[in-house]
Amino acid sequence: MNAIILGNAQDAHAAHIHQALTAAGIPVDYLDTRLFPTQLAMSWEPETGVGSLTLPGGKRLTLKDIKSAFWRSLGDVYVPELQNADSKRIAIMDAISTVRCLVQICPNRWINSWPAYQFHKEKPLQLAKAKQLGALIPATLISNDITKVTSFARYLKKAIFKPVHGGAHTQFVNEEHLAPERLKKVLSIAPVTIQEYIPGTNIRTYVIGDAVYSAEIRSPALDFREDLQAEIIPLEISTSVRALALAITRAFMMEWTAIDWRLNDNREYVFLEANFSPMFIHFERQTGFPITDKIVNLLMNKQFKN
Repeated sequence: MNAIILGNAQDAHAAHIHQALTAAGIPVDYLDTRLFPTQLAMSWEPETGVGSLTLPGGKRLTLKDIKSAFWRSLGDVYVPELQNADSKRIAIMDAISTVRCLVQICPNRWINSWPAYQFHKEKPLQLAKAKQLGALIPATLISNDITKVTSFARYLKKAIFKPVHGGAHTQFVNEEHLAPERLKKVLSIAPVTIQEYIPGTNIRTYVIGDAVYSAEIRSPALDFREDLQAEIIPLEISTSVRALALAITRAFMMEWTAIDWRLNDNREYVFLEANFSPMFIHFERQTGFPITDKIVNLLMNKQFKN
């Protein structure tokens, strides 16, 4: 068995999984797309299914050699500067297309997969799917219509906003944000997610295979990711919430995830999002939950319950 990690050693979580796999006796290499096509070679024959990777340093892996892969991050490709802009554009698209093909046809097991990655990028669809599964979700609007955004934000008792795709922290909506000229300019650049603020407590649930671990995250910050002093307290969730977490993970086509909830004042779990490649090292150290071991088990095609 040979494993690969989509990412690089500069990422603490990628390096952590690399170390854990090595300690388990699993040969593992990084697949850093930033090195393609300058230092990394990829080949594939659709007719025969034969393919290979030649890593920096010359190590060659056939696609059949690679039994599992941990998806930490899909980076950009790197194409050197070319005098002709069209030639560079075509070269970049060719390189990206090759990487995307490789990710989808190799290897036997991705943690997580390409379909899960694609679904994760459309976060509003996550909310709709979670609601179909029986989860409570916040009142939410995705729009670049100034009239709808303004009326929706004013309708809510307290509103927050965040990017549709993700990549930035959540903020409260204030009157300055809703100033017509400012809002018109912002919404002409990109749509926004406006969402009902749910008073309550942050809960994070990790699902790895059949294992489920939850903790309360105590923080005064609106977005607990900004609070390095947040207190993480292990929590036993109900059988129904555990079942819902597993159902969400499966429906989102994920092998593992971290689900963020708000436990509202009525003690109801409100689904916020399920993360495709969540950070976990600090959470694991604070709680003692064996998240690393469970990820390694998944990559070795072993699954154990809590």
